[in-house]
Amino acid sequence: MKTTTAGRNNGIQWTLWTQLDDLDFADDLALLSHNFNQMQDKTTRLAATSAKTGLRINKRKTELLKINTTANTPVTVGGEPIREVESFVYLGSVIDRQGGTDRDVAARTGKAGAAYIMLKNI
Repeated sequence: MKTTTAGRNNGIQWTLWTQLDDLDFADDLALLSHNFNQMQDKTTRLAATSAKTGLRINKRKTELLKINTTANTPVTVGGEPIREVESFVYLGSVIDRQGGTDRDVAARTGKAGAAYIMLKNI
């Protein structure tokens, strides 16, 4: 990721002095940006950098969540538009357009309830 984002100032403002460009863990990655051009640039650079090492972006698993925008231009990978979603799950947490925790808490509560029922008969 450092190769993809090095020398670029196109993340989101995280603190007064720092920007957050991406969230990554193992093979899960979430790119962050304030506008379409920056996001397209990051996506294109990631695809090109990955290709140099024999890796590729899985277009079927790639999703785009737009927040607080009216832009309709699709972000693309290899000329194909990335599928837009209302929410996605990143490392078990639900991320949605509203930015709240309601959907995440509901999902976790449901999982806990299911686990409790499975353990209840032990």
